[in-house]
Order: sequence, then C-alpha cells, then structure tokens
Amino acid sequence: MKFRWHLSDSIHLVWIALGTALYAFGFVNFNMANHLAEGGVSGITLILHALFGIDPALSSLLINLPLFVLGARVFGKKSLLLTIYGTVTLSIFIWLWQRIPMELGLQDDMMLVAIVAGIFSGTGSGIVFRYGATTGGTDIVGRVLEEKVGMNLGQTLLMIDVLVLASSLVYIDLKHMLYTLIASFVFSQVLTVVQNGGYMVRGMLIITKESDKAAAAILQEISRGVTYLQGKGAYTGHEFDVLYVVLNPSEVREVKDILAVLDPNAFISVLNVDEVISSDFKIRRKKVDKRV
Repeated sequence: MKFRWHLSDSIHLVWIALGTALYAFGFVNFNMANHLAEGGVSGITLILHALFGIDPALSSLLINLPLFVLGARVFGKKSLLLTIYGTVTLSIFIWLWQRIPMELGLQDDMMLVAIVAGIFSGTGSGIVFRYGATTGGTDIVGRVLEEKVGMNLGQTLLMIDVLVLASSLVYIDLKHMLYTLIASFVFSQVLTVVQNGGYMVRGMLIITKESDKAAAAILQEISRGVTYLQGKGAYTGHEFDVLYVVLNPSEVREVKDILAVLDPNAFISVLNVDEVISSDFKIRRKKVDKRV
C-alpha cells in the first residue's frame, strides 16, 4: 500500500530521534554503568556485552536485522521503515553516549539509579511509540507470533522478558536484579503517561432511571457531551438508555455527586481511556455560562 510523506512525518522523525537519544542515554549511563539488566533485545545485548565484550550498539543491529526480514509482512511499509529508523538511531546514540564521558555521581545510591533509569527508558520509549515507531526487537517477534499462531502479544512479550531477565543472572547478582525490577516498574508507569500525551482520561457508563435528567445535568453543570447508547437487560429484558461520557479525572466525582442526588441506585462504571481522538474533546472543560 502506497503512502505519501508529509512535513508532519519529518517532524515525527525528529521526535523519534529524541526518544531514542533519551533511551540510549539511560541505557548507557545507568543500565550499563551500574549493572542493571533489561528485558527484550536490549537485555540480550547487555548479556553479550558482559560475557563477550560486544558493543550493544553493534549487537542490537545484528540481532534486529533478521527480525526486520521476519516482520516485513506483518508491519505496513511505513511502520516498518519507522521501526528500522528507530532501531538504527538507537544504535547510533548508544555508540555516541559511550564515547562521551560523564560522571553522574549516582553509583552509591542504587535505588535512585533504578528510578532514574526507568524514567529515561520510559520517557524515551514513550516518545518513540507515540510517534508511530518502535525500536524493533521482541515487538516484531510478538507481532509475528500473534498473526501466525494466535499467541497474545502481551503474554509473548512478558514471556520473552522473563527469559531474558532470568538469563541476566549469569552476570548480575540478585540484588541488582531486584533493582532492575524497580527500574522496569518505573519504566512501565512513565511509558504509559508519555505515550498517552501526559494526561489521563476517564470514561463513564451510566445506567439510571433518570437518564434524561442526568444527561441534562452533565451538559449544563460540567459542560461535557453525553452519548445515548441503547441497552437491554439480559435478565429482565427491559430496554433502557446507557449514558456514555468522557471526562478528565477531577470531573468523575462531580458526576457521581449528580447521580447521588438524581438516582442513588444508578449503576456507574468508570473506565480508564488511553486516548481520545476528536476535534471536540479537550482535557480541560469548556467554561460553563452561568447566565444560562
């Protein structure tokens, strides 16, 4: 399938390069410098570096080259090109940061090292993912296995990470492995925030006998749009309206307060929403005209 290259794509390349630069900085100055392991291909490169002295900048490329061939039919052309770009820039920055001497003075506080390592890797990866690229590695393997044999992507990646981390015990001790797990936890949390654009959104599904009044109150008092969905009870067979509304987290309590007054027996389900794509939705609510 053909695609056209736009100016926005060039801007995305800059952001992807920034993301790989941040990831590589943490990888070199915190993981490599302080014997913290990693999952996936990055973890394999650290094992090869510890046992055989192979530069991760080189081993990362060598491991990913056959994976690019493997994933060529799974990824679209644009996605594959962005993944190759992300992988190559990552290797370049790993090579570069190793040749720029830095003394960060954190080696005596491994807890701080683990936290900062997770922040750099999570921020860098979040930026890369946000702009449509990856850094190759086990993401490609997971996508291929998902398409060819139906294996769940998340489970595949977790299994590979567990195997790589367990193998890393050949060059690090249990203490450093525990610090690695702390870094991995921080990484996952920061990655989610950065990939989602730095804010969290909530969705609410509401079933109430006072659906019209509830929708009007949400529109007038909170200035959020409400969508009616058609529902039917499986047990009673009764049909009813289900309200769906997207909010920022601080507004959830206000909607609960409205329902507590209108219908204390209302059913409310609060959902985490990873992303909202709409020209109308803003994380900050519109100002409500009190004169109405």
